[in-house]
Amino acid sequence: MRTLREVKVGDTVTVRRLCGDGPVRRRIMDMGITRGTEIFVRKVAPLGDPVQIRIRGYELSLRKADAEMIEVD
Repeated sequence: MRTLREVKVGDTVTVRRLCGDGPVRRRIMDMGITRGTEIFVRKVAPLGDPVQIRIRGYELSLRKADAEMIEVD
């Protein structure tokens, strides 16, 4: 399974699973990233960090480490 970090700009994916545990996982869920949610990858910074996504109608920037915890389909 691939992670959000591996998705190309312009692709839309669906969240399948959140890895990690404790406060980090809770923070990701609080941002609206939950199983079954669609994510559109809008931009990636030149060095790959951060990744800008559109989710649930708003724009969000994620660090590489956080994007690697999100498994997508």
